[in-house]
Amino acid sequence: MIEYALIKWIHILSATLLFGTGLGSAFYKWCADRQGNLATMAHTNRMVVIADWAFTTPTIIIQPITGLWLVHLLGIPLDQGWVLLTLFLYCLAGACWLPVVWLQIRMRDLAHAALTQNSAMDSRYQRYAHIWFWLGIPAFSAMIGVYFLMVFKPAISF
Repeated sequence: MIEYALIKWIHILSATLLFGTGLGSAFYKWCADRQGNLATMAHTNRMVVIADWAFTTPTIIIQPITGLWLVHLLGIPLDQGWVLLTLFLYCLAGACWLPVVWLQIRMRDLAHAALTQNSAMDSRYQRYAHIWFWLGIPAFSAMIGVYFLMVFKPAISF
């Protein structure tokens, strides 16, 4: 079962990177926004966008591939309730993440423009930050649910 162990290791490592990068990036961006220092905000937004491309995007691709591979290796039917609910929650988190990426790129650009032009932050920044924050709540909650379902694999029927 070396194949199973390897795929499981990749799946767990990828899940850890996905969750850890998302939570860490959100925390540092939220703190930088609260501080209000334009240079810090510009730098943090730039790093958050880089982290999303370097860590989050690959793990978002790896997670369903390795997860479905593990389900196949274990002979678990795809119509099991916990599998279906996991896929639904994962898609919910992804549906929140896509606009978050767009917002992060816009906030990065707005912060950079304000910093380089030595001007006040564009008013759209706070509106984008507000939406970004509230999209994070269902995404984070969905990922907590995915972790629960992966570990406990409860009997769920629809």
